Amino acid sequence: MEWSIAVIAKLAGTTSRTLRHYDDVGLVTPSRIGENGYRYYDADALVKLQRVLLLRELGLGIPAIAEVLDGQRDDTVALRAHLEWLSHERERLARQIASVERTITELEGGEKPMAEKMFDGFDHTQYKDEVEQRWGAESYATSDAWWQGTSRGEKDDFMLDAAERIEQWKSVAASGVAADSEAAQAAARRQYDWLSSIPGTPRTPEGRASKDYYTGLAEMYVADDRFAKNYGGAEGAAFVRDAMLVFAQREL
Repeated sequence: MEWSIAVIAKLAGTTSRTLRHYDDVGLVTPSRIGENGYRYYDADALVKLQRVLLLRELGLGIPAIAEVLDGQRDDTVALRAHLEWLSHERERLARQIASVERTITELEGGEKPMAEKMFDGFDHTQYKDEVEQRWGAESYATSDAWWQGTSRGEKDDFMLDAAERIEQWKSVAASGVAADSEAAQAAARRQYDWLSSIPGTPRTPEGRASKDYYTGLAEMYVADDRFAKNYGGAEGAAFVRDAMLVFAQREL
């Protein structure tokens, strides 16, 4: 059984644009492309999509997700690993866990999982305690209210934009230019504009992201392995930090 890209986008609460991007970067490849150019997905492709969404919920960027998928070939084993991670937040993520458990049961029983049941219960609240500790409860409450008020398509577009920014940083760093170069500073400005657009971000009286917040994140990209991996490791994260610090000194 196969489903069209439009049907999968609706069932998974994402967008066709995001699914095409996942195909372009090799994360989730459709089972076939019809003569009309439409992408179609079978059950195996949906299992991989569920894994991608789970890893995204855990805060991994596209490069890190690709590494995980490449290193775990057995879908059932991978899903059990996801289930173990999710069980630490069982109360808050009960619907999500039930969805994964159902998929595992169907796979182990030799059944093809039903798309209509695979994408229930995903949310984006895993960073609540960390955000409140770093920037206060009000900051989290404001950003969470904004996030919950956006559509799934808007959420996916937001995440896709974040992935594109990361790829821009990696490309600029790989080009060998200096942190104070025009290309690096353009990436730093884009990063600042993006952060300023997020409700709940610590702000200046003018409504822009504060310098302390921006430079604090720059340092965190190097200090926290979760962020460093997104930028190709410690060296890439250090380049991002240095470019952001130059931007902050010049512009903020």
